[in-house]
Amino acid sequence: MRVLGVDPGLTRCGVGVVEGVAGRPLTMRGVGVVRTPTDAELGQRLVAIEQGIEQWLDEHRPECVAVERVFSQHNVRTVMGTAQASAVAMLCASRRGIPVALHTPSEVKAAVTGSGRADKAQVGAMVTRLLRLAAPPKPADAADALALAICHIWRAPAKNRLQQAVQQQAALHASKHASKGRTP
Repeated sequence: MRVLGVDPGLTRCGVGVVEGVAGRPLTMRGVGVVRTPTDAELGQRLVAIEQGIEQWLDEHRPECVAVERVFSQHNVRTVMGTAQASAVAMLCASRRGIPVALHTPSEVKAAVTGSGRADKAQVGAMVTRLLRLAAPPKPADAADALALAICHIWRAPAKNRLQQAVQQQAALHASKHASKGRTP
């Protein structure tokens, strides 16, 4: 599975591509940051993020895009920019028919480090180790994007199995109710 991780941000939007399957060594295929000038108009910044994400999608052809779920922060202005960048990434993927998965920051930290309260340095160190890199990706937004991709690769099989079990249970339940309404 090839996953594009996106750590959304209006000034720096981290992007990273990881390939592999759960239980096997993973490979980094690319990492970087889509930057926008802070003095540019909001619409221009969102277009720049879209163009950057589209380039990554064209170049790496991911099977899935994992985006950090936006959570409420004290600074509403920051959370709005993050939400807008997140929406652009989801739109770019969805327009191409690429599935989008959202992961909370604590879910990503727990998957990569074992603790949902890990700091940026711990996440960067584990990403470096897991992907066998010479040094942590800089800035932290890039390392976070790789962590999102790793989290998704590791958690997607379990989520898919759970989803299938729920669907099977619903189908079984529906067939039982359907058979009760019929006359023999």
